[in-house]
Amino acid sequence: MLLRVLILILEGSAMSTPKKPDIPADKLALYNKLIATMPEIERKGAANPYTSHNGHMFSLLLGPKGVMALRLPEDEREDFLKKYNTTLHEAYGAVMREYVTVPDALLKNTKALREHLAVSYAYVKTLKSKPTTKKKR
Repeated sequence: MLLRVLILILEGSAMSTPKKPDIPADKLALYNKLIATMPEIERKGAANPYTSHNGHMFSLLLGPKGVMALRLPEDEREDFLKKYNTTLHEAYGAVMREYVTVPDALLKNTKALREHLAVSYAYVKTLKSKPTTKKKR
């Protein structure tokens, strides 16, 4: 449920005008650079950038500080938490159990972070597709 709410928040209302990201420009540029390393991944979200596959979000960048979160499978998640001395990601007062907070130093290291993004993408590709919530016209 929390993920559905987050996706709705990230996408914004279809009736609203596109919002400018409330994220530091340097972090937005680093996130965009990371996503560009994997052409099969599409960056979504105008105000709060994120990536998703078959309805499953697997990375996001939230303002105003520009904190990145990455969804990882359990074994990789535990290794990541220990290796980078970070925590599970918290958004809007709720802990996102499958997401880790990406340290700023790692966000700046596109080559190293790309490996984790690839693991994240591979993980969500194993999950069952979610039905779309958008109405067809």
